[in-house]
Amino acid sequence: MKKYLTAAVAAGAILCAAPVMAQSLGEKTGVNAALGVTPSTQDFATQAAVSDMFEIESAKLAVERTSDAPTKAFAQQMITDHTKTSQELKGLVSSASLQVNLPTSLDKSHQDKLDRLRSLNGAEFTDAYHKMQEDAHKDAVSLFKRYASGGESAPLKDWAGKTLPALEHHLQVADDLNK
Repeated sequence: MKKYLTAAVAAGAILCAAPVMAQSLGEKTGVNAALGVTPSTQDFATQAAVSDMFEIESAKLAVERTSDAPTKAFAQQMITDHTKTSQELKGLVSSASLQVNLPTSLDKSHQDKLDRLRSLNGAEFTDAYHKMQEDAHKDAVSLFKRYASGGESAPLKDWAGKTLPALEHHLQVADDLNK
């Protein structure tokens, strides 16, 4: 009984502190998304940049490895669209004189996903790519919605809002491919 009481108190303390802690936790933990917390400008820019890099690199693999025409077409569109948003983000960060450091490589989580894709071929590759695209775009839609509604930087907030419809479309197509 004492063990359960201790666990309940600990869980309660975590839940009560979660909104405060979530603001200081990186976006990559998923806590901000679960609680609907607006990411900081640095977290938004970092996650948007990493997301673009992952989309581009995984799509290049898909173009090479899949024989499925709709998947190939989707992957080519991901290369085009995410190259564009990556360039826009870099331009906004420099033109708005934001104190933001954009990453130049994938984080461990995205690198692991890319490495997993590299180890697959054929239908296994295509199925894994579809699932990863659906998950990645769910995350991106959440990130961009939260920043567009409450972000600190007006230029990035505006860009997030303008980019969101394309990400929602990508999610819909990824969802359709994953069926």
